[in-house]
Formats: sequence, C-alpha cells, structure tokens
Amino acid sequence: MNSLWMLLLPVAAASGWLASIRHRKRSVTFASDYYLGLRHLFNEEPDKAIDVFIDLLSVDKETIDTHLALGTLFRNRGEVNRAIRIHDNLVARSELSKKQRLYALFELAHDYMHAGVLDRAEELFLEVLNLDNKSAGANKALMTIYEQQKDWHKAIKFAKKLPKLQRRSMTAAIANYYCELGDPEAALEIDKNCVRASILLGNKQVQCGQYKNAIFSYKNILSQDADFIAEIIDSLAICYANLRNEKAFDKYLYECLKKAPRISILIAISENIRKTEGDFAAIDFMTEQLSRCPSLHGLLYITELYVNNSDITTRKRLQSLLDTMHILLRAKPAYRCSRCGFSAKTLYWHCPSCREWNSLKPIYGLDGN
Repeated sequence: MNSLWMLLLPVAAASGWLASIRHRKRSVTFASDYYLGLRHLFNEEPDKAIDVFIDLLSVDKETIDTHLALGTLFRNRGEVNRAIRIHDNLVARSELSKKQRLYALFELAHDYMHAGVLDRAEELFLEVLNLDNKSAGANKALMTIYEQQKDWHKAIKFAKKLPKLQRRSMTAAIANYYCELGDPEAALEIDKNCVRASILLGNKQVQCGQYKNAIFSYKNILSQDADFIAEIIDSLAICYANLRNEKAFDKYLYECLKKAPRISILIAISENIRKTEGDFAAIDFMTEQLSRCPSLHGLLYITELYVNNSDITTRKRLQSLLDTMHILLRAKPAYRCSRCGFSAKTLYWHCPSCREWNSLKPIYGLDGN
C-alpha cells in the first residue's frame, strides 16, 4: 500500500499547486482539504484519504491525463470501483474534447470488463465504436467479450473488423470460433494449420461414410502439428478397416514413426503385428522399441499381453503390477499448456487458465503418450 500513497501524494500536491495558481481565492479551501486527506492517511483510513485526493483533482486540460492515469492505477491494483468512479466522472464532463471523451469511455469500458460486468462493458465499447468506428482496441475487446459469452457469430463479426495485421495474429482464435460453430471448412480457410478443424472435418466425413476423405483430413495433421498425431490414430484405424486396407494403415504408421516417434504410434504398430503374427511377436517388437524409447504406456501394453498369455498364478502376480501401473498413469495429466503450464487429462482447445487458443498439447516422454 505504501507505493500507492507515494504515488498519490505528489499527484494531489501537483494538482493542488495548479489549482492554487488558477484559483487563489480557493487556496485556503484546497489546503484544508489536502491536510484532511493527509490526516485520514496517517490515521490508517486509506479509503477516506483516497476519496479526498480524488475530489481535489479538478478536471481540465492539464489534469485529464492525471485522472486517466490514476484510474488505470486503481484498476491495475484491483480497485475497480475506484477506477470506475474516476472514469465515469470524466465521461460525464461536458468540457471534454471528442478525443478525451473517447479515451475516457474506452478506459471505463475496460473497468467494467475487468470487473466482469460484461453487458455494461459491451455497451461502452459499442459507444466507443460509434465515435470511432476504426477503433481496433474496441473491436478486439468486444471480440473477447463475445468469446467469453460464447457468442461465436458476434466474435467473428468483430474479429473481421480488425486491421489486417491484427486479424492475422488472431487467426487461431477466429478458426476456433468456426470450429465452435461446427464449421471446420470455414476454419481451415482462415487457418490452414488448424488441427482442431482437420479432426472435426475428418469426424464429420467418417459419420457420412466418406472414409477416403476422412483419411485425407486426418493425414493433414502430421504436417499441421505432429504432436497431435496420437489423437487420430484410432479414427484412422476405423477408416482403413472400413476400406479393408489395413496394410496401407500400417505403412502410414511407419511414416508417422519416422517424423514423430510417439508411443501411441508404436502401440498401434504392435497391435497390427499382434493381429497378424501373435502376441509374442508384438511383445518382441515393443520390447526392442522400449530399449530405445522408455515409456510407461509401452510397459503397460507389454504387461497386459503377458497377463493374457500367463498361467493363473503368474497372471495374479502380474495383475497386481498392472493395477499399480494403471493407478500411476491415471494420476498423470495427458496435456499441458505451452504458455502457462496448466495441465489436464482432457484436451482443451482453449486453455482454462491463460485463455490462449491451441496452447494445450499432448505430453510426451516416459509417462506421456
């Protein structure tokens, strides 16, 4: 709190000096009010002290920036009600220029947005756009508000109003808005590297029995972001099975293994070996692979195969080990946000922590996928 008082004291003093020069007849009143604020401060009554200092700041061309800075200071410190009071007081002033009123409105809208009063923030940002329809800041803020409200159509509308350079930086968000609306084709037009859109499109095509098209959509993911290849292996297996072309699936898995060695790909290859050559052939393959790339999921897979091929006594002992491994892996997150470190067992395309799109990725390594 001391830093706030150190900032407020010179602000109040400077404002008082200006006021005393312009209105010497009121200098005695100012001094009285100023010392009243100090008394509240020394008596550990910070709210009353700040009220007095705010009241001392007369609004004119010289002090408008001081008001705005003080309001922003309060908002950044989490004292949103005080920020609203300052900015609302500015907006109500008739002597402000259009530019000053626009700035005050913009800051007031951010106050309400920070406070979570989104409907009021929306009204104010729309008012800003009425004064300046090219305000990129207002468009971006409205886009964020509608994103929080899950009004994807409006979010897209205001995203499209952003300048080209800013809109280009928001392609991931806009593509995800289309994904939320169930329109992966439009999402891919916006962002050709949108993994989520390729998965959604592939899933739609599978539902329609368009297995060749679905395979094409799923295969795009390897070039879009190879980290997500594990997410569509099961879906690819279904497509190739329906086309009765398991050999092509096996060939593609080996291609994926070269570009993105992942335990999920190894397990899929082992399953194909198991179906054609038996459990022990799959065990031999996986054992060899694990010597180069240790993995708990791979060890779990081998243990399960041994359980299925053991006598009753050995099976009971192995089952105990298997149960322990399942418990250990269930406690591990499967995805982690590359921006804030948030981890989860479920894939979120929009990080619940930092609100970034496409930042959660599968975790790989000893206990990863």
